[in-house]
Amino acid sequence: QVQLVESGGGLVQPGGSLRLSCAASGFTLDDYAIGWFRQAPGKEREGVSIISISESRTYYADFVKGRFTISRDNAKNMVYLQMNSLKPEDTAVYYCATGLWYGGSWPPSPELFGDWGQGTQVTVSS
Repeated sequence: QVQLVESGGGLVQPGGSLRLSCAASGFTLDDYAIGWFRQAPGKEREGVSIISISESRTYYADFVKGRFTISRDNAKNMVYLQMNSLKPEDTAVYYCATGLWYGGSWPPSPELFGDWGQGTQVTVSS
């Protein structure tokens, strides 16, 4: 049974940093795309950063490029999202998700990701 558990969210001031973690179980990380989506109140869920199946390439939304870094530890079955220079508009619930996405066109549809964590709240505010 696939399980994804996020942690690391919280309240941070603008310009600060957070590191989100996603503990994965029930599958092999290498076999699926895995990454992060977010959803702010009143907005649709959007892709933030994903590692694709094909060649394990990393993809970032334009609004986080240069600030966020995704990484994966296959030995520990963990995925991380290092978030630096956070802005108030980064406030959202962040979800870890896995699915069959081979990269290419960005952003991927959330419908391609069949398994989701419960989400972790990130609030950027002074």
